[in-house]
Amino acid sequence: MSAPGYLESPWPGEDGGPQRLQQPHRTAGLNLQPGETLACVTRNTVLSTMTLLGDPGEVYLLTHSALRSHVGLPTTARVERIDPLSLKTLQRSPRLAGGPMWPGGMALHRNGSILVVYGRHAHRLDRACAPLASVRLPVDQPYNSFVILDNGLVVTKNLSHTQPAILSVLDADTLRFAAPDTACPEPSMARLSAIGNTVYVVGVRSIFRYHWDDGLARLVFDPHWQLNYVGTSGQSYGWDVVLDGDNAWFMDNGQHRYRWRMIGAGVSRTANRLIRVSMRDARDHQAIEVCGEPGGSITNPPLVDLRRHIVVGYDSANRHLVAWRVDPNDASLHRLWHKRAFGCASHMLLFPDTGELLVNDYRRLGEEVVLLDIATGDERARVRSGGLTQGVVFPSPGWNRDAYWSSMGRLARIHVP
Repeated sequence: MSAPGYLESPWPGEDGGPQRLQQPHRTAGLNLQPGETLACVTRNTVLSTMTLLGDPGEVYLLTHSALRSHVGLPTTARVERIDPLSLKTLQRSPRLAGGPMWPGGMALHRNGSILVVYGRHAHRLDRACAPLASVRLPVDQPYNSFVILDNGLVVTKNLSHTQPAILSVLDADTLRFAAPDTACPEPSMARLSAIGNTVYVVGVRSIFRYHWDDGLARLVFDPHWQLNYVGTSGQSYGWDVVLDGDNAWFMDNGQHRYRWRMIGAGVSRTANRLIRVSMRDARDHQAIEVCGEPGGSITNPPLVDLRRHIVVGYDSANRHLVAWRVDPNDASLHRLWHKRAFGCASHMLLFPDTGELLVNDYRRLGEEVVLLDIATGDERARVRSGGLTQGVVFPSPGWNRDAYWSSMGRLARIHVP
């Protein structure tokens, strides 16, 4: 089921929910059979970030503008309800106030409304995409999405390069601030993750967390759980963290030069790493190089298959995709399969019932969406999505043996014909 703060839906928020497990709720996989292939329906978009599923048949798309940012002007976002098969617009919001450009976020709250954070604004919309409320956020920087806690509160954060990141808490019904702003101990580039009423923050050097305190009506820093994952190494900052209930998983060397593809965009001279931190005791942690090549870089989270005890990581800059078996006794990692010359950079999508893993592969100056067997790495099918850029944003499942793939200027429906 969905996390309690979200609408009960197969996919009510980015990555499927605040733990970022990247797997749908109560939805069957593509279940591709011998002789079957994948097909694709596409449409051009301005800049698509993600799709969400509401009630059966409801699909919502978040896009944003970009050109104005090149001349220092504020950008805007827009929400559309689209046809689940043709991808045509059925209803759409007016342009929503934003600000500095960065792909924002969207979720369906348990109160039934659509929440959007983009630029330095948060918005609440009804299911027909009509605005109900909005608020300007305190820092003049782009906010990189949000999480909804189990108590229904919304927590968002600015994308911070140099100054300490600021956490803001909003009431989902009114969008009024529900607590004092909280200054983190360091900047943070990654999107937030959450489990229960606890928020996890990947800073530029450390990972740490905050618990919601009902009595104080605010977020409280946990002084007993923190890990400096950079230490004395030459690594750069980490991106989004996956919370599997026992461990927190993320990758580092997140600094890069992405323009239209991640290949060759690494900045650090070191190899990027997969990092595990016990959610019970941060002293229990490990870091393992994804492929060992210098200049490794990513901009997104790994994926954890809870059912099969598998974690999948990648090096987008050097084109490696790797899976490890996780020992359920001590969380040690044992390499399971390794795909080279594989241009994976986007958030991924796992269908847990079938073990089908949907990823992107950028090659021949275009993006392809590939269906893999997560246990073996075997390729089951692939299809050209039509995107000319290498996607680094969010897919989602569909309603009937299909999925939606956002890759900036293109939205694709990947389906079994």
